[in-house]
Amino acid sequence: MKRAVASVARTSGRRYGSKDIKHGIAARQAILNGVEKLTKAVVVTLGPKGRNVVIQQPYGAPKITKDGVTVAKSIEFADPFENLGAQLLRQVANTTNDLAGDGTTTSTLLSCAVFKEGFRAVATGSNPMDLKRGMDLAVKKILESLAAQTKHITTKEEIAQVATISANGDAEIGQLISTAMERVGKEGVITVADGKTMHNELEVVEGMSFERGFISPFFVSNTKTQRVEFEDAYVLVCQQKISSINTILPALNFIAQHNKPLLIVADDVEGEALTTMIYNKINGKIKVAAVKAPGFGDNKTNTLQDIAVFTGATMLSEDAGTMVHEPKDFTEAMLGTAKKITISKSNTIVLSGGGNAEAVQERCDLLKELIDAETSDYSREKLQERLAKLGGGVAVIRTGGASEVEVSEKKDRITDALNATRAAVAEGIVAGGGSALLHASKSLRVLFEDASLPQDQKVGVRLMMNALKLPLRTIAENAGVEGAVVVEKVLNGGEGFGYDAQNAVYGDMFEAGIIDPTKVVRCCIVDAASVATLLTTTETAICDAKSDAPAGGMGGMGGMGMM
Repeated sequence: MKRAVASVARTSGRRYGSKDIKHGIAARQAILNGVEKLTKAVVVTLGPKGRNVVIQQPYGAPKITKDGVTVAKSIEFADPFENLGAQLLRQVANTTNDLAGDGTTTSTLLSCAVFKEGFRAVATGSNPMDLKRGMDLAVKKILESLAAQTKHITTKEEIAQVATISANGDAEIGQLISTAMERVGKEGVITVADGKTMHNELEVVEGMSFERGFISPFFVSNTKTQRVEFEDAYVLVCQQKISSINTILPALNFIAQHNKPLLIVADDVEGEALTTMIYNKINGKIKVAAVKAPGFGDNKTNTLQDIAVFTGATMLSEDAGTMVHEPKDFTEAMLGTAKKITISKSNTIVLSGGGNAEAVQERCDLLKELIDAETSDYSREKLQERLAKLGGGVAVIRTGGASEVEVSEKKDRITDALNATRAAVAEGIVAGGGSALLHASKSLRVLFEDASLPQDQKVGVRLMMNALKLPLRTIAENAGVEGAVVVEKVLNGGEGFGYDAQNAVYGDMFEAGIIDPTKVVRCCIVDAASVATLLTTTETAICDAKSDAPAGGMGGMGGMGMM
């Protein structure tokens, strides 16, 4: 009986999902502590003379990086309320990174500055909701100012300047990215991969390429390179599996008469169809090769249609009623053409397809619309790959380095630079080094002096004015210069005037090549203000309570007494 009572007592003493709650200033102060700690760790990376951060990894060597979002993602605090602040700032950095691909350090710094000033204002009696309204008005004015400062980029040199700045002044990376963009076009896919040498390398695949090789090694035409190489070739595209010789016999007879090579891209080729092709190829009667269709499911069908449009072929399909069952079903119009085709064991490249230019452009426009409407990152990436293959090609930047840590750090910088360059091409550029935001703060003076604006809203406007000075001030301080002096001098200059922290000189930022993508700066201010204003209006914070119960030990084992 005693044993049963004790069991009930133990059970009733347990706490299930108990919460810890803080209100008012105590809640905001705890969150602010976490925000400030994370910001201090991130802002040391800002600017051309920013420092590196070393991060312990769960496995392997430590990671060394200058990427703000990577630093933010790695930070977790023991105090749950401090962690709330850190999580919200991580969200700001991630959002900016997803939308613009760069500017994560600046958005983190601005979030902290606005929340810190807002916290003080609320503590001294300002109405948090009026503060938020004032900040929202200020953000609208800032965006108008940024739009007025924007210049659109067109030349290779301007693209290289944007990439160089985002790669922390590494001119080699800037040149690589501008060359890649020139080769594959603005819509082309540029990816970053680990290299196998000490140097960075650019590998460009022009034309349409896909990761499928020849079905049989008997198709190889160049034994030295173990590749199939065709020039002025015909292309047959089929959605179904080809096993009957009747499907391809008219096409084989046609190429034999015209003495031209043929590439067959189908779901698969097997049985008598494959045997006939190999037999005639070995005997020198025809030049032919077969490749399996790339992708899976719907993506496979769509890619086959892309190949058909690119080469000017008609996709053979039972669904569309274009399948060849008898010789009379075949026409020359079913075959596409290509100037050059190269097929290796695992890859196929089709150059200068004979497709109608208008049809290809129409297909590209359709893919752009699908990309804009797509919500899944994976599906969007696949659509972008298809667009690049139709539009020009694919470029791969291979990152070199002496160690795995160096390659990883350089890869982060190249990815940042690539994203910043795409953003610059999309929306234009503004003066870099924090100058654009600082000059945008001038437009807030009129709003601040508006007599019709309530006092607490004016405080919100002033908060934003002060926050906009911080990016340039931090860049200057990271370079070992007095930030307040630099900010004052740049404020007195005209639009485009700024501070070159790398060379410690003042001048026109556009002429010096120190520029930021407008999209990055816009996302920084919008994302930072969004989270900071919500934090300022926070009155209650709820977290899981810390459990004081010790971890359960291993129970004793019966019958194991001391001998």
